[in-house]
Amino acid sequence: MKILVINSGSSSIKFQLIQMPVKQVVCSGMIERIGLENSKVHFKSDENIFEEIYDVPNHQIGIEKIAALLLDKKSGVIQNTDEIDAIGHRVVHGGSAFSKTTLIDKDVKDKIKELFELAPLHNPPNFTGIEVSEKIFPKAKQIAVFDTAFHQTIPEVAHRYAIPNKIFEENQIRVYGFHGTSHKYVSEKTNAYLNKTNTKIITIHLGNGCSMTAIENGKSVETSLGFGTMNGLIMGTRSGDIDQSVIFYLVKSLGYTIDEVSTILQKESGMLGLTGFSDLREIEDEAEKGNKVCQLALQMNTYRIKKYIGAYATAMNGLDAIVFTAGIGENSDIIRKMVCDNMDFLGLELDNEKNKIRSKDIREINTVTSKVKILVVPTNEEIEIAKQSYKLLN
Repeated sequence: MKILVINSGSSSIKFQLIQMPVKQVVCSGMIERIGLENSKVHFKSDENIFEEIYDVPNHQIGIEKIAALLLDKKSGVIQNTDEIDAIGHRVVHGGSAFSKTTLIDKDVKDKIKELFELAPLHNPPNFTGIEVSEKIFPKAKQIAVFDTAFHQTIPEVAHRYAIPNKIFEENQIRVYGFHGTSHKYVSEKTNAYLNKTNTKIITIHLGNGCSMTAIENGKSVETSLGFGTMNGLIMGTRSGDIDQSVIFYLVKSLGYTIDEVSTILQKESGMLGLTGFSDLREIEDEAEKGNKVCQLALQMNTYRIKKYIGAYATAMNGLDAIVFTAGIGENSDIIRKMVCDNMDFLGLELDNEKNKIRSKDIREINTVTSKVKILVVPTNEEIEIAKQSYKLLN
């Protein structure tokens, strides 16, 4: 069975065509910097590997470009679209309606649309991916894998907000959590690496969107993103945690509309708001050149991560490992070092030389005397989505 996995992020689309159940990746790729100048298209198969600059103003154009790559006479891997048996879509917010992987029909699409407001940077491109895929691959089963599903195990004491019970009961306003597919995948890889399942680990997913999850014995027990995808860590364009009073002040005293505040906090804040750059690679380059603004932004970013590590270690009453994953977590030795510096109280000791090594494999970057493992575990949400899609259909 050939399953095409579409993983639409806020500013990128990752894809893999996977032969199941053997988990053979036929081809893979990514479109990054969607909506920005110099969007990049990456493509890799057994026969071809290349990248090119391509104008990708929105996610629809991105999905159409992926289909063109798959069908290309020179570099393509399929002859016609009927060869694709199923398409697994990453969908960020499933709300209270979806707690497991599901086949997509009109009712499912309508519910995903209803949740646009709760994940405005994600559910709309997720939905676009579904709609465009239905047209391009009409015979393929369309399947939704929800980021929120893994976090259904978070206990009530952690997922409830201190708001009136009536509002919670009638509207299900609670912590849902996100990046669940990634957190699930890397936690299982970590437990296999440690050769045990009774673990207390913190997974740190750092990309344009960021989140952390406390995982005890393989189950999510706490996570940094909540009802929507804005709070917690400082992200590419999202503010992360902020005092609610700031929102009231912006509206009541400074005259901003609610929609304007939403745009500010989700699309104009975070690292972009602090530095003028949303790409961490540019920020790190500027910081190295002496740019004080970028240096401060990196310090703020990693300070926030440190706070959550301390909180989650306390919540679990212990810590076996912290795990860096996703684009920034896997590739930025600067961020990892800044996070791990001065954390010896919690038993974290970073090996600076190991930290600088680049690899696509799971690796330890802690010293031999570190009481807590520091791991880099490459995530593969696409394989996890393919696994869940295949399981649903068989």
